[in-house]
Formats: sequence, structure tokens, C-alpha cells
Amino acid sequence: MTDQTPPPAPDQRPDQTGRRRLLEALRKPSRRQTVVGLLLAAVGFAAVTQVTSYGVDDTYAGYREQALIDVLNGLAGTTRRAEAEVARLEATREELRDDSSSEQAALEQARREAETLQILAGVVPVTGPGIRVTITEETGQVDIDSMLDTVQEMRTAFAEAMQFNGQVRVVARTSFEDGVGGMYVDGTFLEPPYVLDVIGDPTTLHGGLTFPDGPIDQLEADGATVEVEELDSLDIESTVDPERLEFAQPDTR
Repeated sequence: MTDQTPPPAPDQRPDQTGRRRLLEALRKPSRRQTVVGLLLAAVGFAAVTQVTSYGVDDTYAGYREQALIDVLNGLAGTTRRAEAEVARLEATREELRDDSSSEQAALEQARREAETLQILAGVVPVTGPGIRVTITEETGQVDIDSMLDTVQEMRTAFAEAMQFNGQVRVVARTSFEDGVGGMYVDGTFLEPPYVLDVIGDPTTLHGGLTFPDGPIDQLEADGATVEVEELDSLDIESTVDPERLEFAQPDTR
């Protein structure tokens, strides 16, 4: 009779079976296990980040409510003071700009006035529109009074500069004297024809010569002929030396 005794069964202890399954799972993880692992890693990273964030932002965590209110009030006060300082500085900047503009305008006005005084005093050459008056003696000698009236009417017509014969600048203190065969203007002897160049508005200047019994009528009565040209540009290059004052001094008070 054949021996029917079965072979001994393998050791089936539970701890050996559990280890075998764990090793098999680690050697070859399933798709489900992979997904679960990734989710666990993500949750862990988020937890670490949150803890770090709390560690950075807890500066005022231990403050009482009133302390936090005081901090906020302090910040608000600092902000208001900073805004007030900015406003003050901006106002100061605008004032400085205004002062600078006013000073610049005053300097420009002073410069223009100085130039005007130099022109009227005859100490600088000038150029501009005006008229040229040519006076030619025909049958007699021109009277000095007629010549003075001519110059005065040109001043009344707002003449800005005058000169005779391209040599003598006419200013407020210019003198006229009779001479044999001519006349003296500021000590310089001039012979006819007398050429008076005048800078100013040509139309106004011309009108200052032609009114009834005016300069042209007087000169023609002296036996002279008068020719007037209106010019767009005249050059007056003669000048006078500045007058030295002996007694008057600027008042700087």
C-alpha cells in the first residue's frame, strides 16, 4: 500500500507573511500607492510652509488690542506729519520759484531801463527805423532857433536817438551856435547841407515836422529846402562821453 502521508506544510507564520507583502509592495508599487504618496508629500510641504509663514507674520501676535490700536494711531500720526512736511516743502519750493521769477523779471526790467538810459544819454550806438531830414541852404543861412525847434519837435514826437551829419550825437545837453558858413553843434563845426538822422516811429516823426508853422515851414522861411525820407533802418554810430558828476551821488538809503 502506497504511503499517503502528505509533505510537511510550509511555515505560514503571520509575521513572515506581512513582511513578504511589504517587500513586494516596495519593490513594485501600484498606481494607487504612487498617487497616495504624492498627495502625502504635498500635504507635508503645505504644512511646513504654513508653519514658516506663521513664524514670519507673528510680529504683533502677542500685542493686546489696545496696544495694536496705539501702534496704528502712531503710524497714522507719523503719516500725517510726513504729509504736512511734504506740503510745507512743496509750498517753499513754489515760493522760491515765484521769488526767482520775480527777481528775474526785476533784473530784466532793470536791464531794459539801463539800455534805454544809455540810448537817451547817447553813450551807445543804436539802430532802428526812423527818418532822415536833409536841410540845404539856398538863399540864406538857417537860423539857429529854427534848428533848435526842429530838434525839440523831434523829441516831442518821441525820438529815441538823433545825430547830425553822421558826426554829432544829439542829447539833452547838446549846444548849438552860429558859425561863419555853418554852425557849431556841441563844439563841432558843421557845414550845410545838414543831415539829421532820427530813430523812432517814422510816421510820428514825419508828422512832427509838417504841421502848420512847424519846423519845415520855419526852415523854408529861412531860405532852405527840406527833404524828409522815412527809412526802415538807420544806424546812429556817433556817441558822447558820459558826463562826470561833481556833486551829485546816488542815494543808497
